[in-house]
Amino acid sequence: MRRRISTLAVTAAMAGGILFTALPAHAATTVAGGQSVAARGAVTVNIEELRQQSAELKAKAARLERDGHHAEAKRTRDQANALDRKIQAYIDAENNA
Repeated sequence: MRRRISTLAVTAAMAGGILFTALPAHAATTVAGGQSVAARGAVTVNIEELRQQSAELKAKAARLERDGHHAEAKRTRDQANALDRKIQAYIDAENNA
């Protein structure tokens, strides 16, 4: 349970920093938890940047696995998988919109 919470916290922090940095100041509203939500206009997500981050996490997991740090490698792979699921959700949302 502890690992899942920390993974979710890292994923949420990454998403908050990535998703809402492209918004102009007048188009964002801060809500509880410090996340920003678009008040008007579209929210843009750089899918290629997210894919690059996922690839970097997977490479890091492979290095950790080779070095014998199996638990850390699993956590890093879990983060990459969560990011992959998020990417797929964005793609699905775009296709269904």
